[in-house]
Amino acid sequence: MKPALAYAAPSSVAAPVPHLAWASPRPEPRAAYAEMARAPRSRRLLLVGIAALHVLGLWGLSHLQDVKRTVAQVAPVVVRLIAQSEPPKPMPTTPAVLPDMKAPSLTLVDPPLIAVATAPAPSLVVAALPPPPPAPAVVQAAPAPVVVPVVAPPPAPTIKQIPASAVRYLKEPRWTVPLMSRRLRESGIVQLRVVVDARGLPREITLAKSSGFARLDAQALEDMRGARFVPQTENGQPVEWEVITPLSYEIDR
Repeated sequence: MKPALAYAAPSSVAAPVPHLAWASPRPEPRAAYAEMARAPRSRRLLLVGIAALHVLGLWGLSHLQDVKRTVAQVAPVVVRLIAQSEPPKPMPTTPAVLPDMKAPSLTLVDPPLIAVATAPAPSLVVAALPPPPPAPAVVQAAPAPVVVPVVAPPPAPTIKQIPASAVRYLKEPRWTVPLMSRRLRESGIVQLRVVVDARGLPREITLAKSSGFARLDAQALEDMRGARFVPQTENGQPVEWEVITPLSYEIDR
C-alpha cells in the first residue's frame, strides 16, 4: 500500500496583537479648556497629534497583517504518512433465487355417463355348416441317401517269400544257449518269421513256432536281431523279402 500524503495547513495563528486602546483624555479642568480655547494654536497642534496617532495605528495594523502573512509563508510544512487502508473486498454476488413457480395442476374430470336404454338386437339363427373334410396328409419323400464313394486303400506291397534254404547271411546269428537252459538241460528248435528290408537288415522278427521253453524263444529273438543278410533283388532292384528260418538250440551230451 502506498502511504497517502496529508498536507497540514500551516497554522495561521500569530502572536496576539495588543489592542491599541486609546485612552480618552483625562478630563481637564475647566481652566485648562478655557486656556486651550484661548490658545487656538495649541489646540490645532493637539488635533494634529491625535490624527498622527490614528495614522500610526492604521499603519501598525496593516504592517501587522504583513507580518502574519510572512509568518504563515515561513512556517514549516508537516507531512504525515497515513497507511492506506485495504480496499473493501467485493461482496459476493449470489444469483437471485427465483421462487419455484409450479404450474397449476389441472385435474380432468370425466363427464358423467348417461345410460341410454337400447333395444335388444334381434337374434340371428345361423345354420350349422358341416366341418370341411380334413386335408390329405402330404407325404414327403425320404431324401435319397448320400452315397459316399469308398476309396479302397492301396494294396499293400507283396513281400517276396524266400525259402530258408535260399537265405544267405553276411553275418549269421550267434546261437547262444542261456546258462540256465544248460543247467536245466533245455533244448529245442525255434521257428522265427523274419522280414528283411532292401538293405539286408532285419526289419521285423516274430515268433512263428515256440521251442517249448520261453528262455530259448527269447534268446532266439535276441540272436536274430544281430544277423545281416544278403539283399534279394527283383528285376535288378533290391526288394524286401520274408523268410521263416529255424534256430536250433541243442545241448551236447
